[in-house]
Amino acid sequence: MIDLGDWNERLAPLFRDERYLKIRKFLIEEYKTHVVYPDMYDLYNCFRFTPFSNLKAVILGQDPYHGPNQAHGLCFSVQDGVQKPPSLENIFKELRADIGCELPKSGNLTKWAKEGVLLMNTSLSVREHQANSHSKCGWAWFTDSVIQLISQQKENVVFILWGGNARSKKPLIEPSKHLILECAHPSPLSAYNGFFGCRHFSKTNEYLEKHGIPPIDWDLTK
Repeated sequence: MIDLGDWNERLAPLFRDERYLKIRKFLIEEYKTHVVYPDMYDLYNCFRFTPFSNLKAVILGQDPYHGPNQAHGLCFSVQDGVQKPPSLENIFKELRADIGCELPKSGNLTKWAKEGVLLMNTSLSVREHQANSHSKCGWAWFTDSVIQLISQQKENVVFILWGGNARSKKPLIEPSKHLILECAHPSPLSAYNGFFGCRHFSKTNEYLEKHGIPPIDWDLTK
C-alpha cells in the first residue's frame, strides 16, 4: 500500500476500484518496457507533499513533462537544475507582476505543494517524448474522482484552472463551496489571451484570508 498520509483513507476506495487496478496493470507493463515519467516512486507526490488537511488550492495540469529529469509528480514543476519550460517561465512572470515575487532560479514547486497547493496533472504519467501517451489509460477517471472528492469533502478551496483541459473539469466542482479561477493556459501560444494579468495568486490569497484561512506564501526565492 502506498503511504500518502491522510489521503490514504480517502483514496482507498479508488485504489480498490477495478478501473484503478487496470491502470496499475498498464503501468507495470509500461515501466517495464518503456521509459516513463515521472519515476514510479514520484507518481503520487502531489498527495504526498500536500496533506488533505492542509489543502488550500488546486492547480491542474494536463500531462507530465516527457523529457529526462523534468517531471517529479507535481504539475508544472521541474526538478532542481533543470531548465524551466516556457509555461513555467510565464507562470513566474505573472507571479512577479501580480504580487512582486522575484523570479526564482529553480522551477521546483515543492514549496507550493507544502504550502497547501495540490499540483495535480489530469494524467499522472507519460512515455518519454510522447505527450499524452497515457491519457487514455484511465487516469482521467482517477483524477476526476479526486477533484470531486475534494469538492465534496472540503470547503473554501481555490481551484485554479489554466487552459482548456483544466477548465473542462469545472463541472466537477461545487461553485457554492469553493472559488473557481480560470483563464488561458500559460503556454507561449496562449498566455497573452488572458493568462497574463489574471492575478490568480493574489485573488487566491484574498479569498483564503476572507474565509479565515492562512494565505499561501507563493515566494519561491525565500
